[in-house]
This record gives sequence, C-alpha cells and structure tokens, in this order.
Amino acid sequence: MTVGAALPELPYEEWRPTKDTLHLWAQIVGKVRLASTPPQNHWWNVPLYVDVRGLTTRRLQAGGPSFALDFDFLDHRLVLRTDQGSIDSFALEDGLSVAGFDSRLHGLLASAGVDVPIREEPFGLPMTTPFPEDVEHASYQGEYVTRFWRILEWVDGVFTEFAGWSCAKTSPVHLFWHSLDLAVTRFSGRRAPRNDAADPVTQEAYSHELISFGFWPGDANVPEPTFYSYTAPEPPGLREEPLSPPEARWIDQGPGSLATLSYDVVRASSDPRATLLGFLESGYLAGTRAAGWDEEALRSAFCPTRQQLQTAYFR
Repeated sequence: MTVGAALPELPYEEWRPTKDTLHLWAQIVGKVRLASTPPQNHWWNVPLYVDVRGLTTRRLQAGGPSFALDFDFLDHRLVLRTDQGSIDSFALEDGLSVAGFDSRLHGLLASAGVDVPIREEPFGLPMTTPFPEDVEHASYQGEYVTRFWRILEWVDGVFTEFAGWSCAKTSPVHLFWHSLDLAVTRFSGRRAPRNDAADPVTQEAYSHELISFGFWPGDANVPEPTFYSYTAPEPPGLREEPLSPPEARWIDQGPGSLATLSYDVVRASSDPRATLLGFLESGYLAGTRAAGWDEEALRSAFCPTRQQLQTAYFR
C-alpha cells in the first residue's frame, strides 16, 4: 500500500473461489522454486516474496539459464524472465483452470530450457486432485487478487520494520505457499527438543526455538483475514500472557495456541501500522516471557524503548 492509502476490504467468502485457485497456482510455482534451489535451513529456499507488481520466486537455476517467475497482479500475468534476456508470459484470467495453468507454465519453462519435474499434487490442502487433472478450480477475480497483493505489500513493510527491532537470527519476510501466509520468524538461538513423531519437513522447520508472526487471508477454520503469532515449542503459561490491542485473543490451533488479531481491526484503526506493531510486539513478549528468552539481549539498537512501546504501540 502507498503511504496514506486506505487498507482495502478482503471479505473471505466473496473471493474464496479465486483464493483457492490462486493458492493452487502458487503451489505449482512454489514447487518449481523448491526444485530449482539448494536447500536452506528451515526451508527458507521454499517461499515466494512480495514484489513491486505481485509475487516473485527471485532468481532460480536448474542447470540451464538463471530464471525467475513472477505473478504480476497489475497486468494479471504469469511472467518468466531469464538471464539470457528472454521474457514470456501468459494471462491470469477467469476460466484458467489449475490444469491449464500447470500446462502453460511447464510450456513456458520448456521453451526457455529451464523446465523441472515437480510433485504434481497439492501439499497440505483439502484439495487433493493432481494439478494436471484439476479443471474444477478456475476462478480469477482480478480485483480481489490485486487487493490481496496490496495488503501483502503493506504488511511486508510493517513486518520488515518489526524484524529490524531484533538482533536475533530472523527469517526473511516471505510467503509460504503451503498455507498462503506471509510470515517472519525470530529465534532464541537455542535448539528445540527433537520431535521424533514429526515428519522430516516439520523437524527441519522447528529445529530451533522460535516465535513466528504472520498474516493469512482466511481459510475454512478462520474465515477472515487474520494476523497471528505463535511460540514453538509452546511453553507453559503462554496463553496467560496479555496481548495488544484488546481485540487480540488466543485461540486453539492444532495442538497449540495462536495469538490472533483480525485484519479488519487493524484496517479500521486510526493508526494501522502502530496497531499491528503493537500486536506483533505483544505476541513476541508473550513468547519470550513464557519461554524464558533473554529479551533484552535480543533487542536491536532500532527497537523502541519500553516507554516508547508503551505509549506508541500498545493500545
């Protein structure tokens, strides 16, 4: 969002078919990224990134030319660029099914000599039809997609500012195509107890103590755009810690607890940036207090003082 622009509405039920289609498209592009990058800790080679026109993979390489895939949510196109100077694209439009998107994308990649095999099925979603066979999901309302991206653009800026308040190991601000959430994560520096019952993906993601923050556009469980924070492993007493603003609340999420704040509360605030930063900091302090992190040692020189936090960000 540009400075001074109002945050748009994003009613979940009104754009749910488009959101589901976009989510599946993003998984296809994300799997191309996964197949075209070396692994990084906590799967940081997997996510997509907010860009000036939509979402991007950033630079990829699969043995041939370097390339990037971009979702352009202004012109509504999927764009392939290579370091050889070639540019190709196809339209993102209503009626383009997941199967059609998958076929066109692999066609673009093959023409540029950079195609890679991927596991052609959704990951962690209620939709299970293989991508090449999915002709059901084919909704695209460009207005809502652009709204979603504008929100991501604004949230990315606030998350980036918040990330600068810590000198701890911190993830990039990135969009995980697994659940279509924009996230940033801070770490204590200590290893977490190994969870032998977890799958290898989860074991790598949660190998160290962390507090994560994010935004997702809603799903069947939480059918509204929502900001969140969680601490892993979850320490005893986490849900007893206060949150800001008063509308924030703890909810059950799987076996753990999630601090949540509705996007509409932030959008309606007289100072959305301060309201969101206050929520993020309250979620962080809840986790550090309950888990026994040395919060003072992990503060950067750019973090507001406790007095500034109290007066400017906690509502």
